[in-house]
Amino acid sequence: MDSFFGLNLELIPYLAITLIIAFTLHEYAHAFVAYKFGDPTAKNQGRLTLAPHVHLDPIGTILIFIAGFGWAKPVPVNRFYFKNPRLAGILVSLAGPLSNLLLACLAYLLFFLLVSLGLLQGLPISILEKIELFVEVFTRLNVLLFIFNLLPFPPLDGYRILEDLAPADLRVKMTRLEPFGIIIFLVLIFTDLGDYTINPLLYDVVPSIQGTIMQWFASIFLR
Repeated sequence: MDSFFGLNLELIPYLAITLIIAFTLHEYAHAFVAYKFGDPTAKNQGRLTLAPHVHLDPIGTILIFIAGFGWAKPVPVNRFYFKNPRLAGILVSLAGPLSNLLLACLAYLLFFLLVSLGLLQGLPISILEKIELFVEVFTRLNVLLFIFNLLPFPPLDGYRILEDLAPADLRVKMTRLEPFGIIIFLVLIFTDLGDYTINPLLYDVVPSIQGTIMQWFASIFLR
């Protein structure tokens, strides 16, 4: 038995570590930015922390391995504390996805810095391969979370950003349609429609962005 729900068993530890870090920082970023804009809700509920167990949702995490998508516990946000609710709302929503993009960049920065300093030289090939695999999984999944969470479907961050950008009358209509958004989203994921909508974004755009980040840091440290 070398697979679990279609996943290579070798990848599961890398995925688990990545998800713990990625989900934790994502939700912490939401809580931190909301707090900086005057909303203490998340802080009062103990969410302004980097402790993973506070942010991880057991079912949402397990579904990543089973269905290929999942979630963490959403950070509570009370917009009534914001002096400028739309601007603050957009920045709070953006904070989560941007934290995942930042993690991908930091992973490549650290990896190529170690390479350029020669600190990985002399390591056994097996260890070096594991490091490279972890960096690959870590950056790919964080870029995936960055793009995925910007999709304009509730309850994703992209939808919240779109909601804050929309005129007041349109926001009312969006609120009425919100319960159907998740249904549309699931249809796009689990039907052939996904081959023309979400899948190209996730399977073409994500590797492209990851490759661009990798090449950029490689060009800096490996000249």
